[in-house]
Amino acid sequence: MILHDFLESGNGYKVRLLLHWLQRPFTLVEHDILKGETRTPEFLSRKNPNGRIPTLELEDGHMLWESNAILNYLAEGTPYLPTDRLDRARVLQWQFFEQYSHEPFIAVARFMRHFQEMTPERTTLLETEKMPKGYVALDVMERHLSRTDWFVGDGPTIADISLFAYTHVAPEGGFDLSRTPAILAWIARMEALPHHVVLTSRATP
Repeated sequence: MILHDFLESGNGYKVRLLLHWLQRPFTLVEHDILKGETRTPEFLSRKNPNGRIPTLELEDGHMLWESNAILNYLAEGTPYLPTDRLDRARVLQWQFFEQYSHEPFIAVARFMRHFQEMTPERTTLLETEKMPKGYVALDVMERHLSRTDWFVGDGPTIADISLFAYTHVAPEGGFDLSRTPAILAWIARMEALPHHVVLTSRATP
C-alpha cells in the first residue's frame, strides 16, 4: 500500500497510527498541502478528485480517501472495529462527531495559529467560534471519558484513533487540556499502547 500524506496532518496521522498498530507495511509519499501539491491535475485525476490527504493507494491500485473511511477499511476483521452491530454504530457515531463537532474547531484552530497569518478577522473567528465550539466538543469527550476508559467497549478502537489525532495536539490550537483530566488520562493510555507513533509537528504550543 502507498499512503499519500502530509506529516503534520492529524487526519493523515490517524491512518499512520492504525497501520502501525496493525503492523501493516506501507510506503509513505508526502505531499506538501501548503504548496498545493495535492491540487495538481495529476493528483486530482489519478489519486483523489477532492485534492486532499490522506489518500490510500491499495495493492490493487484502487484509491481510498477520507481518513475515517480508510480507518474502517483497514480495521475490518481486527479488534479495532467491533463485530457487534450496536458497537460498530457507536464507532461511527464518534467518528461523525469528530468530523462535524470536533475537527472543524480543534483542528482548524491549530491550523490557523501555525500555518496561516493571524489577521484581525481570523483572530475574531478563533475567539468567537473556533475556541468556544472546540471546548464544547472537549466537554462532551470529558464527560464520556469520566465514565469509561475508551470511547467504545473495553478497549481501543478506531473511534479512539479518530478523536486522538487532533485532541492530543489541541494545545497547539490554544486549548487548555488541564481542565479535562479524563481526556489527559485517556491520552496517556493511548500513548502507552504498543506500536505507538507520534504526530510530526513543527508547531509550538
